[in-house]
Amino acid sequence: MAAVGSNPVPAWQRVSLDVALIALVVSGLLWLLVHYTVGAGREEIGLPHWSEVWLIRVHGLAGFAVLVAVGAFLPLHLPRGWRMRQERWLEVTMLSCLGVTVISAYCLYYFAPESTRASLGWLHAALGVVWGATIVWHRRKRSG
Repeated sequence: MAAVGSNPVPAWQRVSLDVALIALVVSGLLWLLVHYTVGAGREEIGLPHWSEVWLIRVHGLAGFAVLVAVGAFLPLHLPRGWRMRQERWLEVTMLSCLGVTVISAYCLYYFAPESTRASLGWLHAALGVVWGATIVWHRRKRSG
């Protein structure tokens, strides 16, 4: 039984989110590295490296997995945490960063013109890092 004032997360939810997040971060960082060192992000090269397509596919799939994993938190963990009133600002920040990161991903995939693609991509990466940092901070505060 959970202690009063706690908001436990089942192990399967934690592991699902962790695996999806690791795949998301690693594929995103690898894509940035390849794109801007040996791929289309270098003006003198101009063509995508063969791995860019596969890395972005893995990144997109991991993004969907993260959304499913986060969705598993919504029915119980989030409302319980909200009622506890301990970290509402952090909860709002986490969900806001996630929402804007998802919107920026959607825009990158479907709408971004070439003239704004690089800056929107860096904004997307920065928001993803901020979102990940809020999750780490949330967990450290809970375990500490």
